[in-house]
Amino acid sequence: MLDAILYAVKTGCQWRMLPGEFAPWQTVYYYFDQWREEGRLQCLLSAVRRTVRREAGREAGREGEPSAPVPDCQSVQTSRSGGIASFDAYKHVKGRKRHVVTDTQGLPWNVLVHAAGDHESQWALHALKPVESWTDRVETVFADSAYQGLGNDIESRLNWSLSVVESEGEKSGFSVDPKRWIIERTFSWLGGWRRLNRDYERHTDSSETMIRAALAKIALNRLA
Repeated sequence: MLDAILYAVKTGCQWRMLPGEFAPWQTVYYYFDQWREEGRLQCLLSAVRRTVRREAGREAGREGEPSAPVPDCQSVQTSRSGGIASFDAYKHVKGRKRHVVTDTQGLPWNVLVHAAGDHESQWALHALKPVESWTDRVETVFADSAYQGLGNDIESRLNWSLSVVESEGEKSGFSVDPKRWIIERTFSWLGGWRRLNRDYERHTDSSETMIRAALAKIALNRLA
């Protein structure tokens, strides 16, 4: 079932167009729907992430749990399937935002999808709060200027400090910024999954589950 779900996310095909070597598409979608409701793919992603960090920690002599989450958003267009969507005036995109929190290895800790018109600061604490229950080693959050002004809220509610990473270059366009490039690389990994090139899902929790499936496979590849 997981292979069929990953095939749909990777190739971008509709559920009804899954190849015959997989189970009937109704069965595949049933399990996708069940796993979404039960949070199974989140559990899988968490287990894989811990294993990857543990293996990397053994080689580098580091702790297995992260101490510095890195949040950011990616605005993507939506399809005609409907659901929550709005216009991101900064990115000039009508659709949704993928709010992702990674560690300093680019491994995801949380995924949250919301309307593109909502500012990052509106959902930042919702995206960061679950990380608090998974590890007690977090000390500093590295974020861009969109999270400016949240330092007091993050410190009072999560007891973490906020470090805003400013762009080092004065020119417009892409620049490799300390810590910030890590999550940009994670977003680039998602670009290889055709179902994620835009948001085709009606419900945001389905979008989140699709992203988690892709990120789990990406993390599994590190163990190969």
